[in-house]
Amino acid sequence: MPRPLGELEDAVMTRVWKWNRPVTVREVLEDLQQERSIAYTTVMTVLDNLHQKGWVRREAEGRAYRYEAVSTRAAYSAALMNDAWSQSDNPAAALVAFFGMMSEEQRRALRDAVRIVQGPEEGPEQGAGRGETRVTPGVADEKRVEKSVEKPDAASGETPGKESGENPDSDPGGTGR
Repeated sequence: MPRPLGELEDAVMTRVWKWNRPVTVREVLEDLQQERSIAYTTVMTVLDNLHQKGWVRREAEGRAYRYEAVSTRAAYSAALMNDAWSQSDNPAAALVAFFGMMSEEQRRALRDAVRIVQGPEEGPEQGAGRGETRVTPGVADEKRVEKSVEKPDAASGETPGKESGENPDSDPGGTGR
C-alpha cells in the first residue's frame, strides 16, 4: 500500500494531477514559487524521488525531463483509505465512524459511487425508487448517472411531483408538463 506523500511531494503531485499533462521541473518550480521560496534543484530532486517511487513517469526532452502522473489523485486517495481501513481490527465499526464524519454532500457522493460499482439494477421492479439516482454503464467503461422515472406512490395513489388535489385529467397526454 502507498505511504502518504510528504508535504512537498503532495504540493508537487497536486500540480501534476491538476495540469493533467507532462510537466517540466521549471513549470512546477515557477508555480510553487508563488507560495514559497524553493530551489530548482529541490523540485528536481522531489520529481526524481516521485519517479523512483512510481508516482510519475518521465520522458527525456533535450537535457531535461517531462514528468506525468502514473495514476490519478482519486486512485491515490482510494489506496490511502483502503490501507487505513484494512488496518482496523473492526472494519465495520471503522466504516460507521467514517460515515458519521461525512457531510450530506459526501454521503450523496458515496451513494452514487456505490451505485456505480454495483452496476445497473436487475429488473424493472428492482429499479431505483422515487427520486433516487440510477447509475447505468456508458460507453468505454464510463458510468452515466440518470434520474429514475418517477412512479406513482403506492401508499397514497399520487404521482410524485404532483400536489394533492391536482386534477389528474389536467394532463391528458400524460407528459408531465
